[in-house]
Amino acid sequence: MRVLEVFTVFLRLGLTSFGGPVAHLGFFRSEFVERRRWLTEAAYADVVALAQFLPGPASSQVGLTVGLLRGGWGGALAAWLAFTGPSALLMAAFALGLARVGDVSGAGWLAGLKVAAVAVVAQAVAGMWGSLVAGPDAGSASGRLRAALALGVAALLVVVPGPLAQVGALLACALAGWRWLPAAPRMVGAQTVGALPPVPVSRRTGAALLGLFGALLVLLPALSSRGPGWGIVDATFRAGALVFGGGHVVLPLLEAGFVPHFLPHETFVAGYGAANAVPGPLFTFASYLGAAQHTLPAGVGALLATLGVFLPGALLMLGALPFWAGLASNPAARSAMAGLNAGVVGLLLAALYSPVFTSAVTSGLHLALALLAYAALTAARVPAWAVVAGCALVGQVLL
Repeated sequence: MRVLEVFTVFLRLGLTSFGGPVAHLGFFRSEFVERRRWLTEAAYADVVALAQFLPGPASSQVGLTVGLLRGGWGGALAAWLAFTGPSALLMAAFALGLARVGDVSGAGWLAGLKVAAVAVVAQAVAGMWGSLVAGPDAGSASGRLRAALALGVAALLVVVPGPLAQVGALLACALAGWRWLPAAPRMVGAQTVGALPPVPVSRRTGAALLGLFGALLVLLPALSSRGPGWGIVDATFRAGALVFGGGHVVLPLLEAGFVPHFLPHETFVAGYGAANAVPGPLFTFASYLGAAQHTLPAGVGALLATLGVFLPGALLMLGALPFWAGLASNPAARSAMAGLNAGVVGLLLAALYSPVFTSAVTSGLHLALALLAYAALTAARVPAWAVVAGCALVGQVLL
C-alpha cells in the first residue's frame, strides 16, 4: 500500500533529518531521486522551485508534494504527519519539562550533526549541478548561460541574503531562461524532463485551496478576539503565510504573535536551542510555543499552533500545483524553467556556504569530518542516515 510506504519512509526521515530546510532537501533528493527513483531530477527541481516561490516551510512543502505524487491525498497527509510528527512531539515534550536537561547548543553530537548537513547539502548541490546546470551541452552557449545564472545567484545571495533577494534572483533566472535558453525536450530516453508526474489535484480544487488561503488570511485576525484558540491559530497562520523558505526567519513573526500575550520572552527564548537540536522542520518551534502558552491546555495549544503554522504553506503548495504542472508543458515555460532550475542550484550553493558551512565548520577537525562524510556519501555510497549517525557519534567523542 503506497500510503503506508510513504508514511514509513517519511517517518525515518522525520527521525533523522537534521540541519534545516536546505539539508532536508538534500535528504529528500538522496531518498526519492537517487535511491527510490520516485521522481526524476528535473521533476524534483520543479517541486523545489515551486516551494521556493511560495511562502511556508520549503522542505515540508516538498515532502507534502512528494507524498501526494506517490500516494495521492492520503500519501500527502501521511508524508506530513510522519515528517512533522517526531519534531512536533519532541518540541511539545520539551515545553512540558525537558528544559531541565539544560543547554545542548554546545553538545558534541550536535556539532557532528551540523557537519553531516554540510556533506549532505554538498552532495545535493553537486548532483543537481551535473543534471540541471552542466548537462550534456555543458560547453555550449546554453550550458555556459546556465552556469552563469547559477553562480550569479549564489554570488548575489551570499552578499545579499534574504527572502526578497531569493525570489528576485529566481524570477530573473526564469526571465533569462525564457529569453535565451531553448526549451528542454519533453522526453530524454524513458524519462520526462521538466514536467511533474500527473498531479491528483484539479484546477478547480487548486483554485478553491488558494481561495481558502486568502479567506483565512483575512478572517483569522478578526476571529482572534473570540478566544485564545483563535488567537493561537491566527498568530501561527500569519507566520506561516508570510515567510518564504521557512527556517529561522519565522522566529521574529512567532515572537510577535506570542510574546507577551501568550508567554513571556524568557520562555520563548528557552525553546530556541531545542528547536535547532531536533530533527525535522524548524516550523515545529510553534508546537513548543503552543504547549508552553498559559491560556489553553498544553496539548490543545500545541495541536492548534502546529496546524496553524503549516496550513498556509500546504494550501498554497497544493493549490498552485495543478497550474504549475500545466505551465511546465509549455515550451516557453520550459525555457523559463531551465533558467529557474539553474537559479535553484545557485540558491542551494549559497545556502551551502551560509548558514550550513559557516555554522558547522569552525576548525580543521570539523572540515576533515565534513570531507570524510562527503566521501562516504559519494564514493562509498553510504546511506545518508548512516553518515548522519556516524557524524553524531564522532562529534560526541571528538568535537
